Amino acid sequence: MDIHVVRAGDTLVSIADEYGVSLSLLAADNQLPNPDRLVVGQTVVVRYPQRTYVVQPGDTLLSVSRRSGLSVRELLRLNPILRGDPAIFAGQTLVLADESDPSGSALVTGYAYPFVDKGLLQRTLPYISGLIPFTYGIRPDGTLVDLDDGQLIAAARQLGVTPVMHLSTLTEEGSFDNALANLVLNNEQVQATLISSILSTMRSKGYQALDVDFEFVLAQDAQAYAAFITRLRQTLSPLGYPVIVALAPKTSADQRGLLYEGHNYRLLGEAADAVLLMTYEWGYTYGPPMAVAPLPNVRRVVEYALSEIPANKILLGIPNYGYDWPLPFVQGTSKAASISNQYAVTLASNNGVEIFYDSAAQAPFFRYRDAAGQEHEVWFEDARSIRAKLSLISRYSLLGAGYWNLMRPFPQNWLVLNSMFRIQNDLSGLAGA
Repeated sequence: MDIHVVRAGDTLVSIADEYGVSLSLLAADNQLPNPDRLVVGQTVVVRYPQRTYVVQPGDTLLSVSRRSGLSVRELLRLNPILRGDPAIFAGQTLVLADESDPSGSALVTGYAYPFVDKGLLQRTLPYISGLIPFTYGIRPDGTLVDLDDGQLIAAARQLGVTPVMHLSTLTEEGSFDNALANLVLNNEQVQATLISSILSTMRSKGYQALDVDFEFVLAQDAQAYAAFITRLRQTLSPLGYPVIVALAPKTSADQRGLLYEGHNYRLLGEAADAVLLMTYEWGYTYGPPMAVAPLPNVRRVVEYALSEIPANKILLGIPNYGYDWPLPFVQGTSKAASISNQYAVTLASNNGVEIFYDSAAQAPFFRYRDAAGQEHEVWFEDARSIRAKLSLISRYSLLGAGYWNLMRPFPQNWLVLNSMFRIQNDLSGLAGA
């Protein structure tokens, strides 16, 4: 796999000729927002098929799978042109192997809201091990706020992806409630009711793992939070349900701030089967323009986590979004719009501006002026920035990656991920399973 950075005068045709690959494969793989209007500085992922198969009359993807020795999911990953749909037709050329050289296996999870586009979910599921519908809330008595998650669970199970229940202290207003967390973590009766509710929901809906996300936990509740995760694991592990816990992006044990103080990496790492490092949101809605996940910042979090938690328990958080800031930035007034990585390229294209790449942050960015003359600065992810982040998984022998979130298309990400790792089909490798 190569990543081509578009130069002035480049077209998809000229890029295909330069690398000696099929134009149709290049277009189908990248699903570029404006394939006839490339932007200087945008990325194009180039794959090199080593073995192909021309579909014969009567073939199905299952019969091709059996003949080739590849699973249906492997075939879907190797052929983005199928868009996650197993339907094939005579005369169609399928890729059975490309020139990728995976450095190892990776467990991959991703969050999705129940209203995720069905077609997008279908295209994405082949690339992940666990799907996490977002989110079950908690009432003060320990019962759960239900989630309309049936379609997501069914879609995951149909493809053999592990459905993972998500539990959080998120309120209907969209903020994390540390008073609710304090109640749950310190009231035995509420906690007992909650654990019973979780187990009942997992059994009735077919969940096979649990992801816990209590954010802004009070410092005095740090040990109680770890004890709660321990209690959950002691209840769920014997039943084959692993427990994952999401961690704020800390760089030291004594890091100050409400986001960090209630998350004790060592204790939570011991309590859970796996942890997700939420290594994103340095660039955020109300902050100054910068990369969402600058690589040096991400690396510092990983290196601290490794001092407290075994590498084979750590999932690296990967952002699937960018931000568009109006300029000049005014603290307390300015507000960035969250955008997809695909739309960021469209913005650059529509405004005729070049995309640049920050070599320190390992992230793309650009500026443009809107129709009203307002200047904007955009930071997002592309194939280069994703490869840089995913490389940390191999470098530090981490368990894998966790995506926030799967609601927006990012085809190049999945090309890069699949070229770098053998993606685990489900979460059966976790200790609790």
